[in-house]
This record gives sequence, C-alpha cells and structure tokens, in this order.
Amino acid sequence: MNNKEKVPGNTHNFEHIFALLKQKYPDAAPALHFSSPLELLIATILSAQCTDKQVNQVTQSLFKKYRSLEDFAGADVSEFGQEIYSTGFYNQKAKHIIESAQIMLSDFGGQVPNTMEDLLQLPGVGRKTANIVLSRAFGKIEGIAVDTHVKRLSNRLGFTQNEEPEKIEKDLMRIAKREDLETLSMTLILHGRNVCIARNPKCVECVVKELCPSSRV
Repeated sequence: MNNKEKVPGNTHNFEHIFALLKQKYPDAAPALHFSSPLELLIATILSAQCTDKQVNQVTQSLFKKYRSLEDFAGADVSEFGQEIYSTGFYNQKAKHIIESAQIMLSDFGGQVPNTMEDLLQLPGVGRKTANIVLSRAFGKIEGIAVDTHVKRLSNRLGFTQNEEPEKIEKDLMRIAKREDLETLSMTLILHGRNVCIARNPKCVECVVKELCPSSRV
C-alpha cells in the first residue's frame, strides 16, 4: 500500500482490546515525579530515551537545587549537563531546558505555556511532550502521547499501519474517546514494558492474544 496514510486494519476490535488491557492495568498512571507544570516539563524532556525511574532519581536532587524558572534560565549549560548526565543526550537536553526556560521568561510571562501551539515553540518539545504536559499539568486533552511503546503496540494490534508518531496519534484519536487518550497511552506503555516487548513479546502471557493480529500463539 503506497498511500502516505495507511488505513488501520483492526479498529473494530479496539474497544474490546482496550477494555481487556484496562482490566490488566487498572491503575495506569504517570511514573514521573513532579509538583508543578515546570517540573513536569523538565522531567518529560529528560525522559526522552531514558527510563522514568532514572529521571526520578535525577530530578530528586535537581529540583531541590533548581526551584524556579529563573534558576533553570540562569544555569550553566556545562554544569547542568553533568547534573543530568545519567539521562543520556545530556548536552542537548541541558541546552533545550535552559533555552526553554529563557523563552518562557521572555515570551510567556514566566509561565509554562498551556496550549499546544505555544509549547511547540520551546526547544526540545514535540507533540509527545506537549500532550503529556497539557494533560497532566493542565487537564487539557489535545491528543495522545506516542512514545516507542505506543507506536509499537498500535502497529502490532492493528490500530494503525503508519510509522510516524503524528499519523499514529491521528489514527488513535479516530478510534478512542478523547477522555480516554491519556489512559490509553499509559496502558499501552505498561503493556509494552511488561508483555509486548520489542524483540521477544510474551504472547503466551498476553490478555489480548486472541484479538491481536501479530500474536505468535
């Protein structure tokens, strides 16, 4: 199929699959620790290519040292990079966080933006990060955060045949209720971490194996 946007093939089973997964993971909730929109934004930027557990270890001390937007905006890039070293891609993340803090001070009145359009103006912030900040910090559901787990499971379960996160997000928004989007994201992430892993999915243990077109059993 050569179309730019491919048509999902298992959407008729979405509600059944989602219901079974919600039973499996009834308490699907964000794992990042934060106490303000700013802390959530910083933690989410740090979580790229890093586990939430490692990010939480780093931010435990980071958020004690850097308490305000001004603290982040005035941070030394090299020093800050060393403080977030264990999250990976530390030079780029340090630069993005400091520049974002400076932009929020100059352009957004010292506040974390609460719209998709404004969040996307910040360095290092894509739709995934913006969706997480909007939903968890401001209670605004604009879309669904598509990480590697959501991407992999959406394809394996037949909810999409697209590879680009934005197209996957559109496909999921077509079949899921808006109020379920954050729960859907977290549920798919948990199932991806525990059962539907990348290289050797544990299909025998999967609660939706009979509905999954990619099942190996």
